[in-house]
Amino acid sequence: MDIAEILKMNGLRIIVAFFAACSALHVAAQDLPATQLKVLGGLSTRAMYKDVEMPFWLKVVPEKSAGKVTAEIKAFDEMGLKGPELFRLMKQGVIEFGVIPFSYNLSETPLYEGIDLAGMTPDVASAKLVVKSYMPVLAQSLASSQQIKLLGISPYASQVLFCNVPVRGLNDLKGKTIRTVNRSQSDLVEALGAKNATIAFNDVLNALKKKKIACAVAGPMSAYQAKWYTAATHIYALPVGWNQEVHAVNQATWDQLDPRVKTFLNQNIKDLTEQLWNFSASQTQIAYDCLTGAKACKLTPKGKMILVRPTQNDINAVKKIAAQKVAVKWANRCSSQCIAEFNQSVGKALKVTVKKQTPNP
Repeated sequence: MDIAEILKMNGLRIIVAFFAACSALHVAAQDLPATQLKVLGGLSTRAMYKDVEMPFWLKVVPEKSAGKVTAEIKAFDEMGLKGPELFRLMKQGVIEFGVIPFSYNLSETPLYEGIDLAGMTPDVASAKLVVKSYMPVLAQSLASSQQIKLLGISPYASQVLFCNVPVRGLNDLKGKTIRTVNRSQSDLVEALGAKNATIAFNDVLNALKKKKIACAVAGPMSAYQAKWYTAATHIYALPVGWNQEVHAVNQATWDQLDPRVKTFLNQNIKDLTEQLWNFSASQTQIAYDCLTGAKACKLTPKGKMILVRPTQNDINAVKKIAAQKVAVKWANRCSSQCIAEFNQSVGKALKVTVKKQTPNP
């Protein structure tokens, strides 16, 4: 059976529930002016784009508005775009509404890293807490620097470790070479006593096979689709990040919309981001089932990996390391205002205080 068909089957109940929830929210359709929107979606290869984003803009929005608000949507890779240019194009108004992964711009804007510092949020509850507390900070930054209106934030997937050696917990990562995705993940790996490696996603499978690396960080479904189960033996299911994505609109485009349409979109995009959190969790479980060869997996082929859940001790330990080391290194890359805003938002939510590292005399 085709992978896209299976993923759609598994996500059907969630999507149906989402449509039902949307119908519960009511903005009088007869009061909405006719409005046509242009939307840039995520990667076309993702089930998230096909099964959630596209139905939302092409079906939910028109149905909820009685046909008054309609949209056209294309994935950014279908438009020949790579990712790093998305914020710039939205600032210019070339992109009106869109989904933009923060990961493409972390090195240029350390403030964005604060939404997903490696190890700070090793569970969904804390990740959502950070999003809720940090959104006003990001909204102000995007408005002033990019002329962009922030509408919501959702994850692509939890970022966990896939290893070709037995891993039972954090201590087993010491001395290992681990492929990471961003700067804070490399800081976490080094704080754990491991060695960081920067390798392109398409080259990871070969690196795992040749034992050039012991582990690699990625989303579970991405790892399954890339056949990492043919080289890796263990999944250490401790989220070191979430690959957060922003849902936003060019400010000038937003300003031109009727206030009733703005209210309608705010209500429904809030539902969309919650749906994406749920869909991400669903995809992760499907991937775990198929990577380990569980009976619940409907895809072929199946892997034979061992899934290792983190202990509460490991969860507590990684939070402590993240707060004491990862966040400190990030603070050294960020401005004093950036740190103050982080402490007033995320810091209060997670009960941590971040300070710049004092140089040794």
